[in-house]
Amino acid sequence: MIRIFLTGYMGAGKTTLGKAFARKNNLSFIDLDWYIEERFHKTVQELFAERGERGFRELEKNMLHEVAAFEDVVISTGGGAPCFFDNMKYMNECGKTVFLNVSPDVLFSRLRVAKQKRPILQGKEDNELLAFIVEALNKRAAFYLQAQYIFNAEELENDRQIENSVLYLEKIVGL
Repeated sequence: MIRIFLTGYMGAGKTTLGKAFARKNNLSFIDLDWYIEERFHKTVQELFAERGERGFRELEKNMLHEVAAFEDVVISTGGGAPCFFDNMKYMNECGKTVFLNVSPDVLFSRLRVAKQKRPILQGKEDNELLAFIVEALNKRAAFYLQAQYIFNAEELENDRQIENSVLYLEKIVGL
Protein backbone atom coordinates (compact mmCIF):
# COMPACT_ATOMS: atom_id res chain seq x y z
CA MET A 1 0.00 0.00 0.00
CA ILE A 2 1.38 3.35 -1.07
CA ARG A 3 0.05 6.71 0.08
CA ILE A 4 2.08 9.84 -0.65
CA PHE A 5 1.03 13.39 0.24
CA LEU A 6 2.63 16.25 -1.67
CA THR A 7 2.56 19.56 0.17
CA GLY A 8 3.86 23.02 -0.64
CA TYR A 9 2.83 26.47 -1.73
CA MET A 10 0.76 27.12 -4.85
CA GLY A 11 2.97 26.89 -7.91
CA ALA A 12 5.41 24.50 -6.18
CA GLY A 13 4.64 21.74 -8.69
CA LYS A 14 2.46 19.41 -6.62
CA THR A 15 0.14 18.65 -9.52
CA THR A 16 2.89 18.54 -12.16
CA LEU A 17 5.13 16.20 -10.19
CA GLY A 18 2.26 14.27 -8.63
CA LYS A 19 0.65 13.37 -11.96
CA ALA A 20 3.97 12.32 -13.51
CA PHE A 21 4.97 10.30 -10.43
CA ALA A 22 1.58 8.58 -10.21
CA ARG A 23 1.56 7.75 -13.94
CA LYS A 24 5.05 6.22 -13.84
CA ASN A 25 4.27 4.13 -10.75
CA ASN A 26 0.72 3.06 -11.70
CA LEU A 27 -0.82 4.96 -8.80
CA SER A 28 -3.96 7.06 -8.65
CA PHE A 29 -3.51 10.82 -8.48
CA ILE A 30 -5.81 13.07 -6.47
CA ASP A 31 -5.60 16.84 -6.31
CA LEU A 32 -7.44 17.61 -3.07
CA ASP A 33 -8.83 20.92 -4.36
CA TRP A 34 -10.18 19.25 -7.50
CA TYR A 35 -11.62 16.43 -5.40
CA ILE A 36 -13.46 18.96 -3.23
CA GLU A 37 -14.75 20.85 -6.28
CA GLU A 38 -16.02 17.65 -7.86
CA ARG A 39 -17.75 16.48 -4.68
CA PHE A 40 -19.49 19.79 -4.00
CA HIS A 41 -19.96 20.99 -7.60
CA LYS A 42 -18.46 24.37 -6.68
CA THR A 43 -15.04 25.95 -6.97
CA VAL A 44 -12.80 26.26 -3.94
CA GLN A 45 -13.28 30.03 -4.22
CA GLU A 46 -17.08 29.65 -4.13
CA LEU A 47 -16.92 27.32 -1.13
CA PHE A 48 -14.53 29.69 0.64
CA ALA A 49 -16.85 32.64 -0.02
CA GLU A 50 -19.94 30.71 1.16
CA ARG A 51 -18.50 29.08 4.25
CA GLY A 52 -15.72 31.45 5.26
CA GLU A 53 -12.19 30.28 5.91
CA ARG A 54 -13.06 28.23 9.00
CA GLY A 55 -15.92 26.46 7.26
CA PHE A 56 -13.84 25.74 4.19
CA ARG A 57 -10.90 24.45 6.27
CA GLU A 58 -13.22 22.06 8.14
CA LEU A 59 -14.58 20.78 4.84
CA GLU A 60 -11.02 20.43 3.51
CA LYS A 61 -9.99 18.46 6.62
CA ASN A 62 -12.93 16.08 6.18
CA MET A 63 -12.09 15.52 2.52
CA LEU A 64 -8.41 15.01 3.41
CA HIS A 65 -9.45 12.28 5.85
CA GLU A 66 -11.60 10.72 3.12
CA VAL A 67 -8.84 10.56 0.49
CA ALA A 68 -6.31 9.46 3.11
CA ALA A 69 -8.20 6.18 3.30
CA PHE A 70 -7.41 5.43 -0.36
CA GLU A 71 -4.56 3.11 -1.24
CA ASP A 72 -1.90 3.30 -3.92
CA VAL A 73 -2.39 7.02 -4.33
CA VAL A 74 -0.51 10.28 -4.66
CA ILE A 75 -2.41 13.17 -3.08
CA SER A 76 -1.64 16.79 -3.89
CA THR A 77 -2.91 18.89 -1.01
CA GLY A 78 -4.01 22.48 -1.30
CA GLY A 79 -1.25 24.86 -0.27
CA GLY A 80 -2.99 25.72 2.99
CA ALA A 81 -4.19 22.23 3.94
CA PRO A 82 -1.13 21.28 6.03
CA CYS A 83 -1.46 24.49 8.07
CA PHE A 84 -4.79 23.83 9.77
CA PHE A 85 -6.04 21.54 12.51
CA ASP A 86 -3.79 18.49 12.89
CA ASN A 87 -3.67 17.89 9.13
CA MET A 88 0.12 17.60 8.89
CA LYS A 89 0.29 15.18 11.83
CA TYR A 90 -2.55 13.18 10.32
CA MET A 91 -0.88 12.94 6.91
CA ASN A 92 2.40 11.86 8.55
CA GLU A 93 0.52 9.06 10.32
CA CYS A 94 -1.34 7.91 7.18
CA GLY A 95 1.45 7.92 4.61
CA LYS A 96 4.60 9.57 3.41
CA THR A 97 4.66 13.35 3.28
CA VAL A 98 6.82 15.35 0.90
CA PHE A 99 7.22 19.13 1.06
CA LEU A 100 7.98 20.56 -2.38
CA ASN A 101 10.33 23.35 -1.42
CA VAL A 102 10.66 26.19 -3.92
CA SER A 103 12.27 29.59 -3.43
CA PRO A 104 10.10 32.73 -3.49
CA ASP A 105 11.79 33.89 -6.71
CA VAL A 106 10.94 30.68 -8.58
CA LEU A 107 7.39 30.69 -7.21
CA PHE A 108 7.09 34.31 -8.32
CA SER A 109 8.13 33.45 -11.89
CA ARG A 110 5.67 30.53 -12.02
CA LEU A 111 2.76 32.37 -10.43
CA ARG A 112 3.31 35.61 -12.31
CA VAL A 113 2.29 33.96 -15.57
CA ALA A 114 -0.64 32.11 -13.91
CA LYS A 115 -2.15 35.04 -12.00
CA GLN A 116 -5.38 35.02 -13.99
CA LYS A 117 -6.08 31.40 -13.01
CA ARG A 118 -5.66 32.15 -9.31
CA PRO A 119 -8.17 34.66 -7.97
CA ILE A 120 -6.17 35.39 -4.82
CA LEU A 121 -3.32 36.71 -7.00
CA GLN A 122 -5.31 38.73 -9.52
CA GLY A 123 -4.58 42.43 -9.62
CA LYS A 124 -1.31 42.18 -7.73
CA GLU A 125 1.63 44.14 -9.14
CA ASP A 126 4.95 42.27 -9.32
CA ASN A 127 6.32 43.70 -6.07
CA GLU A 128 3.03 42.94 -4.28
CA LEU A 129 3.00 39.39 -5.62
CA LEU A 130 6.55 38.67 -4.43
CA ALA A 131 5.82 40.17 -0.99
CA PHE A 132 2.60 38.10 -0.78
CA ILE A 133 4.52 34.88 -1.58
CA VAL A 134 7.29 35.63 0.94
CA GLU A 135 4.79 36.42 3.69
CA ALA A 136 2.74 33.28 3.04
CA LEU A 137 5.83 31.05 2.98
CA ASN A 138 7.01 32.53 6.27
CA LYS A 139 3.64 31.80 7.89
CA ARG A 140 3.45 28.25 6.53
CA ALA A 141 7.08 27.12 6.86
CA ALA A 142 6.64 25.57 10.31
CA PHE A 143 3.88 23.33 8.95
CA TYR A 144 5.53 22.44 5.65
CA LEU A 145 8.76 21.52 7.42
CA GLN A 146 6.95 18.83 9.43
CA ALA A 147 6.91 16.71 6.26
CA GLN A 148 8.96 13.53 6.37
CA TYR A 149 10.84 14.52 3.21
CA ILE A 150 11.86 17.88 1.83
CA PHE A 151 12.16 17.91 -1.94
CA ASN A 152 13.75 20.69 -3.98
CA ALA A 153 11.12 21.29 -6.66
CA GLU A 154 12.75 24.21 -8.45
CA GLU A 155 13.46 22.25 -11.60
CA LEU A 156 10.08 21.20 -13.01
CA GLU A 157 10.10 23.38 -16.11
CA ASN A 158 10.41 20.75 -18.86
CA ASP A 159 9.87 17.03 -19.46
CA ARG A 160 13.49 16.11 -18.70
CA GLN A 161 13.46 17.94 -15.37
CA ILE A 162 10.11 16.39 -14.44
CA GLU A 163 11.38 12.92 -15.35
CA ASN A 164 14.53 13.43 -13.26
CA SER A 165 12.43 14.70 -10.37
CA VAL A 166 10.18 11.63 -10.56
CA LEU A 167 13.24 9.36 -10.37
CA TYR A 168 14.61 11.27 -7.40
CA LEU A 169 11.24 11.23 -5.62
CA GLU A 170 11.04 7.45 -6.16
CA LYS A 171 14.42 7.14 -4.48
CA ILE A 172 13.59 9.24 -1.43
CA VAL A 173 10.19 7.62 -0.74
CA GLY A 174 11.58 4.14 -1.32
CA LEU A 175 9.87 3.03 -4.53
